[in-house]
Amino acid sequence: QVQLVESGGGLVQAGGSLRLSCAASGRTFNTYSEGWFRQAPGKEREFVAGFSWSGAQTYYADSVKGRFTISRDNAKNTVYLQMNSLKPEDTAVYYCAARSDYYSDPVSSPAYDYWGQGTQVTVSS
Repeated sequence: QVQLVESGGGLVQAGGSLRLSCAASGRTFNTYSEGWFRQAPGKEREFVAGFSWSGAQTYYADSVKGRFTISRDNAKNTVYLQMNSLKPEDTAVYYCAARSDYYSDPVSSPAYDYWGQGTQVTVSS
């Protein structure tokens, strides 16, 4: 079992920045890979950013490419999402997720086995 706890959400003006954190517990080192998803009101959950299994490669949704950066601190068992140049359309609940299948698709929501409770990000215009 893996427990994921997100933090760092809040209200920010357009053009501002936020850094989300996802603290993982209950995991064994290198047995899971993490990603970030988001869900806006009335919309389906969508992929934002994720790692390849080794962590050597990162993936981003086209809508956030160049503005968001996913990173991890293995010593702290924490994954981050640095969000810059935020736009009102980035407003959503952001979820951290972890997958345990080496062969699963890092951009696919069903590939992830564990989810955090979510953190709200609101970007005002």
